Amino acid sequence: MKIKVCGMKNPQNIDQLGQLPIDFIGFIFFEKSPRYAVGLELTDLSSLPVSIERVGVFVNEDFETIARLVNKYKLTYVQLHGQESVELCLKCRKETGVKVIKAFNVSTEADFAKTKEYTEVCDYFLFDTKTSQHGGSGIKFDWNILKAYQENLPFFLSGGISESDVESISKLSLPRLYALDLNSKFEIEPGLKNINMLNNFISHFKTI
Repeated sequence: MKIKVCGMKNPQNIDQLGQLPIDFIGFIFFEKSPRYAVGLELTDLSSLPVSIERVGVFVNEDFETIARLVNKYKLTYVQLHGQESVELCLKCRKETGVKVIKAFNVSTEADFAKTKEYTEVCDYFLFDTKTSQHGGSGIKFDWNILKAYQENLPFFLSGGISESDVESISKLSLPRLYALDLNSKFEIEPGLKNINMLNNFISHFKTI
């Protein structure tokens, strides 16, 4: 299973994270987020291995801004975490060449119905806890409802995953679960990750 660490904005912290065996690193380009990657420069990402995919997280952003930041930071994925249309997802794929992760906030099995129209225009889905925030709440949803997800598109699991969840995640029998999205439960403060905690989680997870 793949590992994504999201909400990075501190250059030194990014350097440290790049030394861990992760697969995706996420940068949030949403001004209202405490993890907003304001002031980050392309040179701040120069030490990242090419094996780590760069994900830009956007919330109801216009295409021109998304395209500009994809080019500026050499992003390979965009994660659309608002109420983005099918048309915008398709345009991002076709005109910027990135892969698209469409996020959905879920709390009941009925919430998966809205994923159906996006299956042909996205590469992955991401399921997060339904809150007033756009991610980063640190709150879990009931993972049992994931059994009701019927589409073929693989997904990222997000929402309050912590060090104590290794065992329970390892027991999930979900063939389309592709990656874990780690964020707020591994932070010293918003946007600053505890590298030792992340390393412990990843090391423990990979031994199971």
